[in-house]
Amino acid sequence: MTHPSKRPVTAVIVVAAGSGERLGYGMPKALVPLGGEAILMHALRGVVAADVARQICIAVPKGDTELRELIAEFTVELVDGGPELTVVDGGSTRADSVRAGLAALEDGTEFVLVHDAARALAPERVFQRVADALASGAKAVIPAMPVVDTIKTVAATGDADSGIAPEIVTGTATREELRAVQTPQGFDVATLRRAHDAAALFDDRQSAAVTDDAMLVELQGVPVHAVRGASQSLKITTPLDLIIAEGLLEGPLGIRWVEG
Repeated sequence: MTHPSKRPVTAVIVVAAGSGERLGYGMPKALVPLGGEAILMHALRGVVAADVARQICIAVPKGDTELRELIAEFTVELVDGGPELTVVDGGSTRADSVRAGLAALEDGTEFVLVHDAARALAPERVFQRVADALASGAKAVIPAMPVVDTIKTVAATGDADSGIAPEIVTGTATREELRAVQTPQGFDVATLRRAHDAAALFDDRQSAAVTDDAMLVELQGVPVHAVRGASQSLKITTPLDLIIAEGLLEGPLGIRWVEG
């Protein structure tokens, strides 16, 4: 890991503006309770514990007050010399929220890690791997895990009323070349800003095709490097995901001690 005295100025944008409709709690996903406290609090503790950021910028739903109050309470817990917490209004899309976070970064910030609050249990070591790769010269870095399922491509049969399954397999992907991508994703700040500036001009179809920040950078022709992620960095999207996350928290060693 980079020596603290030589550490580049790094920020983390935590995207916490999602509605959480699929969880069924009737509140923003970041407010949903996990192990007795909001999902966002677990995410923020992980970022702080990783000790890679001078600034943490949190994008919350526009008009929100509850998450802002939780963040204010969390700020009081931070020791002197800890990261500065900045809160911004998120947008209607994830990309809009990231752009709002980029606009709020302190002058002189060299690197930024973009992290989904929904991956609240991402271990500190994953943040450090991403930050170390950036410090070593990469412009874009993602944590990723090998795919264990067989992945097939399909197409609609065009005959939904025939009684046959509505899709047909068109091919089988080479699993050895596939990776499941996680967050935090790390970038040179100037590189990510250029990618988002370009994406702001996309039409609806182009915007819908982009699923993460790394893809925006790829479209700019910038190499994206992959480091090892962690199985516990699951994205909490459905009620089953929440049950799994609760089980990980209740494990005998605690989630922060688990690797791989």
